Amino acid sequence: MLSKEIATFKDLRYEVRAYACFLFNRNIKNHLPTIELSKVYEGLQKISREIGDIDAAYILDSHGTQVIETITKHSESSSAKGKNFNHRAYFYRAVEERKCILTDPYPTRNDGELVVTAAYPIYDEHKELKFVACMDFELSHAISLTQSTTLSKGFGGFSQLTYFTLSIMLMIVVCLLFLKGAESIYHALVNFQTLDSKEIFQATILLTLSLAIFDLVKTIFEQEVLGRGIGEERKMVHQTMIRFLGSIIIALAIEALMLVFKFTMTEPDKIIYAIYLIGGVALLLIGLAVYIYFTHRIKEE
Repeated sequence: MLSKEIATFKDLRYEVRAYACFLFNRNIKNHLPTIELSKVYEGLQKISREIGDIDAAYILDSHGTQVIETITKHSESSSAKGKNFNHRAYFYRAVEERKCILTDPYPTRNDGELVVTAAYPIYDEHKELKFVACMDFELSHAISLTQSTTLSKGFGGFSQLTYFTLSIMLMIVVCLLFLKGAESIYHALVNFQTLDSKEIFQATILLTLSLAIFDLVKTIFEQEVLGRGIGEERKMVHQTMIRFLGSIIIALAIEALMLVFKFTMTEPDKIIYAIYLIGGVALLLIGLAVYIYFTHRIKEE
């Protein structure tokens, strides 16, 4: 998913930049008495062959004008030699910061896919800007540069597939609980004259549990499968934990109330078990209150 790739790139951008800068420094010499365009071009070709699948590689002069034909995998790409790109962020950032930089994702001019650009300013021995070497990476390829082994890439896909499968299975559980609760409500409406309060309690418990599990599934699916909210992961987990525990507490409290009624009317000697359950609910409430208190303090600090 595109949103997941953007969020992943945000976490890995410093590693991607470090690797791109390493490639530039190793293949293109800087601060030499004479800077030859042909040598810079050869360096870009070496980088392109080494990592492969570069969306585009090109060289700009000190004024931002492209001085070579673009090295690209797009055979239908139009010629950009002679065009000026001094208004592009990768050019003026590289010149202003005087170091290798990496841009945020943006649509490429070739096919509209999201790319990131690494730009490397090249100076002579007098620290006069001669060229800016640039490389465009597709967003997914830029992320893969930090994944050194096939195993790590495969595990990422396996992990996403596992979360997807578990989400589907939990969603089936949600549907079963919901249908069972809806069935109880329907039965109570049809047989209203002989309504048993136990059915109402049962329906409430089932629907409350389905809501709690649905919140859990929603969070897992959005974070691990779609990759949404990765930057706000702590906040989302905090909210989900409160909703989940709150739903469980409500379900247990209803169950305890139902047991009190049941044992009071039929088996008074077993009412102690309902009291134990009420005590457990009270402990959960205290635990939830402590959790909210400390997380709020940490947020304020």
